[in-house]
Amino acid sequence: MELGQMPSALTVTDRHIDGVPLVAREIASLPKPPVFDSFEEERLHRKQRLAGGLRIFGRFGFGEGVAGHITVRDPEFPDHFWVNPFGRSFRHMRVSDLVLVNHSGDVVYGDQPVNRAAFVLHSAIHQARPDVIAAAHSHSPYGKSFSSLGIPLAALTQDACTFYEDHAVVTEQGGAVVFEIEAGRQVAAGLGANKAAIHQNHGLFTVGQTLDEAVFWFISLERSCQAQLAAMAAGTPQVIRHEWASHTARENGTPWAGWFNFQPLWDEICRTDPDLFD
Repeated sequence: MELGQMPSALTVTDRHIDGVPLVAREIASLPKPPVFDSFEEERLHRKQRLAGGLRIFGRFGFGEGVAGHITVRDPEFPDHFWVNPFGRSFRHMRVSDLVLVNHSGDVVYGDQPVNRAAFVLHSAIHQARPDVIAAAHSHSPYGKSFSSLGIPLAALTQDACTFYEDHAVVTEQGGAVVFEIEAGRQVAAGLGANKAAIHQNHGLFTVGQTLDEAVFWFISLERSCQAQLAAMAAGTPQVIRHEWASHTARENGTPWAGWFNFQPLWDEICRTDPDLFD
């Protein structure tokens, strides 16, 4: 409907309708993360999103042998998290394949082994950050290439601004296979309160208040690393001004924005891979 066709009861002035900014009104009409009436419903939802997120990782080519893992906290038992089993393809992950582990590394549900490095790192992150529902990591090609530089992501593009002043470069245990609890805590401490970390000589980590958010941030960060590597190879990139980068980060870097950007990917994987719900 054009503004000129709006009902006469509405007053439209300078992109406001009845005193409410149009952007705020538009956002208010968009979908939000679902709310559940029971732990069982929410657990199933999180597991479905985890299986779908893993398949999306596989589709993007983020698999590297047996490396890589995504976790999501159980809604009823917040000191437990669901994770993909060790040595199984991202591209064929199903809800029934997922394994539940506690923060001590014990498999509580499922009969498949769990990657020790996944437990150590993700357990430390989930313990240090009660706000984190999901965490994602893989040995993605551009993320691991960029991580070898030991530098933060620059504000070169609008998408990169999503991570402006909201990611960290973690040097502790960089390049080492992490098996010890204390090593995992060091990486979690390096992440701090940020949504993402570039673990030097290793790769990318992202977290979120939903599985959807954590997975989308990972995809976006991987692509931003790719864009910066290409720009640096081509010449001298021009960095976005601080005030513009900060504004874009506030607009595009919210938990809701991460969740919403994931929805087209979710729709695609549901249509092409219905067996993920098995």
